[in-house]
Amino acid sequence: MGYRSWKYHVSQISVTNFLNATTPIHTPWRYSCSKLLHSTISYAPKSASRKPIGAFHASFIKNGTLQTINLVNHLLTLYVKHNKLDYAQKLFDEIPHRDTHTWTILISGFARTGSSVAAFDLFREMQEKDASPNHYTLSSVSKCCSAENNLSLGKEIHGWILRNGVDGDVVLKNSILDLYLKCKAFGYAERFFNLMNERDVVSWNIMIGAYLRVGDAEKSLEMFNNLPYKDVVSWNTIIDGLMQCGYETCALEQLYCMVEHGTEFTAATLSISLILTSSLSLLEIGKQLHGQALKYGFNCNGFVRSSLVEMYCKCGRMDKASIVLRDIPLNSLRIGNAGTEESNSEMISWSSMVSGYVWNGKYEDALKSFKSMVRELVVVEIRTVTTIISACASAGILEFGQQTHAYIQKIGHRIDAYVGSSLIDMYSKSGSLDDSWKIFRQILEPNVVLWTSMISGCALHSQGRQAISLFDEMLKEGILPNEVTFLGVLNACSHVGLLEEGYKYFRMMKDIYHYNLGVEHCTSMVDLYGRAGRLIEAKNFIFENGISHLTSVWKSLLSSCRLHKNFEMGKRVSEILLQLAPSDPGAYVLLSNMCSSNHRWDEAAKLRSLMHQRGVKKQPGQSWIQLRDQIHTFVMGDRSHPQDKEIYSYLDNLIGRLKEIGYSLDVNLVMQDVEEEQGEVLIGHHSEKLAVVFGIINTAPKMPIRIMKNLRICTDCHKFVKYASQLLEREIIVRDIHRFHHFRHGHCSCGDYW
Repeated sequence: MGYRSWKYHVSQISVTNFLNATTPIHTPWRYSCSKLLHSTISYAPKSASRKPIGAFHASFIKNGTLQTINLVNHLLTLYVKHNKLDYAQKLFDEIPHRDTHTWTILISGFARTGSSVAAFDLFREMQEKDASPNHYTLSSVSKCCSAENNLSLGKEIHGWILRNGVDGDVVLKNSILDLYLKCKAFGYAERFFNLMNERDVVSWNIMIGAYLRVGDAEKSLEMFNNLPYKDVVSWNTIIDGLMQCGYETCALEQLYCMVEHGTEFTAATLSISLILTSSLSLLEIGKQLHGQALKYGFNCNGFVRSSLVEMYCKCGRMDKASIVLRDIPLNSLRIGNAGTEESNSEMISWSSMVSGYVWNGKYEDALKSFKSMVRELVVVEIRTVTTIISACASAGILEFGQQTHAYIQKIGHRIDAYVGSSLIDMYSKSGSLDDSWKIFRQILEPNVVLWTSMISGCALHSQGRQAISLFDEMLKEGILPNEVTFLGVLNACSHVGLLEEGYKYFRMMKDIYHYNLGVEHCTSMVDLYGRAGRLIEAKNFIFENGISHLTSVWKSLLSSCRLHKNFEMGKRVSEILLQLAPSDPGAYVLLSNMCSSNHRWDEAAKLRSLMHQRGVKKQPGQSWIQLRDQIHTFVMGDRSHPQDKEIYSYLDNLIGRLKEIGYSLDVNLVMQDVEEEQGEVLIGHHSEKLAVVFGIINTAPKMPIRIMKNLRICTDCHKFVKYASQLLEREIIVRDIHRFHHFRHGHCSCGDYW
């Protein structure tokens, strides 16, 4: 008889009728049935479980063997073990005479699968039927109380145990202890723990873990040190718990103690230890742990492997991470094959690899890995997708960001506030604020993160008034702003020179919402004062708020000194900067540029010499543009591009045409003492000019050109792009380190205030 026939046969015959049948049961058949059931429970695979269960059930009904309670319990256990709780409930309902074991099997099944309400109902019914629960029954119900945080019912169960004089074993007592701790009734838990006449290592581990969960590292360490016998679970609990509480150094000390203690590592120990070393960027220790994994064969464990990938990624060794990842077959992660615990851990490995590329600024590698996953039909978790969106935002790669957005919609993932805020950030940082607005308006219930992303996007595009309007609207909606929201508003005010408004929101943050000032908030305020030409007030703000130890605020003030050509104050500020951060190239470069602008060539040369002596290297200026899924990067005077002759020829011709409509090269920006003609050549070959020309040559007329730059755009390039947008009637969008510049018809969105 086939599987479907067996299933039909089972569904058509009443179990009760056969339990009450008078057909004699032959002992040899009953014995063989019991033996078969035991073997099925032991080794039947999940995928094939329905067929043998249905077959056995039908056979027992047909042969009348379900009169025996032991066989019924065996069959009930089989259904529960394979998570067929609906079948188990039907069988249970038709059993006329149930023993304690029968009730316990189903209660424990519901407890194990998280169906606490069903377990509670059965337990109450069990008591009404005067069936006596055993230790295992009480332990299962106690676990349900823990899972549901039901302290009241947990106390009732404990009271029933005490009233009925049940002398619980250590397993039952541990369940009650865990119940009190999960419900945060620490007073009850401590008294119960002290009254336990028998404690095992699990009892201590439960207490230690509970204190760690509430962040009481001191109490957990005290209990751990008093633990008479420490097993591997004890060490795992204390190391992982301390790490989760933010005590990484203390956790590392315990790891060393564990090694000295001679406790053998498990796969869980290695996974925890690797995560710990990655958080502390301890590459050498991570390598030693990798060696242990290889020695004991744990390198094939999915969780250990994912932890290894994350450790190497966070330590900047992407080459090592890729070697570990190479052993993971993509086939096991394809749609249809995923879902097991092992495949889930392998999926985390791939996600960690993609995240690692992004952490280390290797955006192109991250995008390639993601494309490989999609092409191979691998199940991609949403965390990986949002990481890719973040990479697109950082690199300003609009086209790939749009494709990722389409992928999210294709796989049917709802664009919630979490994903929506990532998309808003990506579109705004890629120069498409209109698309950010579309996403923002699609979300029905925006949270503070979504509002903040939109406010920050407006700030990035010099839409200060719009950002302020959004902030006020958010407050009217009753949404509480956070520190990041205020930073977005302050940046918006700084980018368009709204000094009074910026000061107002700064005071609101301090006096009304009582948020602590962060480095970025203070830097934004100094920038707001400085760019408005209020250099003295900016300096006073630094000292009045006790932030004179922060290099970022002095760099911001030095930049403003250069902008407003206040050489004397700039020199004093740079001296402070060089004392605070002698290895930071920013102070040297800004002051050197100021000296060059004032034709103080000797002082500029001395600063460059000092940088060389101290081994301080200036970050080279780079500009890049994406065309047809490929990123083209340029540096000043770059001759490495395959189209370099065409680019330089077009650029020289374009500069000549721009001069005819009023453009002139600003040779004052040249940082070397050279003739004017040489200066024009140097200033004329800046990286953004090369990127703009490359975009003009390789795109259709009227099509917008999007350029990304890792430094602030200089005044000459700003002027060059303005004139180019006018002459060629092209929209040119440039994102520098601070903001976007939208050039149209000879004008910039920043209003020449940047």
